[in-house]
Amino acid sequence: MTSTDLHLPKGTTANAQYAVDIDPKLAGWTHSSLRVVELAPGGSHTFTTGDSEWVVLPLQGGCTVQIETASTEKAEFQLLGRGSVFAGVSDFAYVPRDARVQIASGAGGRFALAGAKCERRLPARYGPAPEVPVEERGSGTCARQVRNFASADSFDCDKLIAVEVITPGGNWSSYPPHKHDEHRPGEESELEEIYYFEIDGPSGLGYQRVFPSREGGSDMLAEIRSGDAVLVPDGWHGPSIAQPGHDMYYLNVMAGPGETREWRICFHPDHTETTEGYR
Repeated sequence: MTSTDLHLPKGTTANAQYAVDIDPKLAGWTHSSLRVVELAPGGSHTFTTGDSEWVVLPLQGGCTVQIETASTEKAEFQLLGRGSVFAGVSDFAYVPRDARVQIASGAGGRFALAGAKCERRLPARYGPAPEVPVEERGSGTCARQVRNFASADSFDCDKLIAVEVITPGGNWSSYPPHKHDEHRPGEESELEEIYYFEIDGPSGLGYQRVFPSREGGSDMLAEIRSGDAVLVPDGWHGPSIAQPGHDMYYLNVMAGPGETREWRICFHPDHTETTEGYR
């Protein structure tokens, strides 16, 4: 895919319902989705989950999530949320497939819906912020914080894997470059990935690289600003570079066709001699 296919600047996927709306058809793949809904004070949004599971993740503000399934099962969760993605970890709600969902917010806010086509219908659940595993990954100018709220080993989903990353201004993350575009049992899993970015401070920016792991593979170097998204259907990806003085946030949404939900990656061999992977 070309850079224009992979880099989705703010507003390019917006519609009457969502500020960001990326589904498998738009991305040209089979599983991963991302939506961002913006609610005015007192606003609400209703959607059906269809054949996908979803996590409702506050980016700014709090909300109530009401869930109803065809079997008349009901659940309601109060999400405290946060002031911004840079303010800390948020609580979240897991929403199963084949359900009707309403998100309502008294004070208004912005809410990410991370989704994946799935087979099993798991129960609706609340994810408390204090239980989200936070990992300090890398060191020096490659240090970043990873919030593993729906990673493969921290929260049960059928297909969906989702994490948040905070990269301090001037640092590199998603480094060394790595890939997960083929199924190699025990070594690498096949996962489609969406990056959604926010940059702290006015006029902040960052850079994202994706380059081929095979002939004719994905190739992109893009200047990133708040509200942008990047698709990674295949290829080596990284680094994600934050402008000095402007911390970078990104939400990673991943899913794939594998029978086992797992995150196994392969590092680019030209970049591991000095970095030893994420260490």
